Amino acid sequence: MANSRTVNATEFKAKCLDILDRISRRELKRVIITKRGVAVAVLVPPAAEAAQVKRLHGFLQGSVVVPPEIDLTAPVADEAFAADQGEIHQ
Repeated sequence: MANSRTVNATEFKAKCLDILDRISRRELKRVIITKRGVAVAVLVPPAAEAAQVKRLHGFLQGSVVVPPEIDLTAPVADEAFAADQGEIHQ
C-alpha cells in the first residue's frame, strides 16, 4: 500500500512522536507495528470529523417504512391506562 510503513516495536517506541506527527499530517496512511516479525497493531489516522458525523447521523434512513394505512397518531389501547386513574404501577 502506498504511504504505508512497517516498523518493529522498538523502532516505534523510539520514533513514536515523529510517526504520530506524520500520520496526523496524512504523510502516512497507515503504520504496521510488528513484534518479532508479527504484526501486532495497525496505526491509522481517524476519519475526518464530517465523515464520522455523516456515518453516524441518518445511517438508518430509509430502512423503516410505515405502510400508508397505519396511523401512528391513533390510540393503541382500547382500555384506559392505570395512570389515568392515578395509579403508578399495577
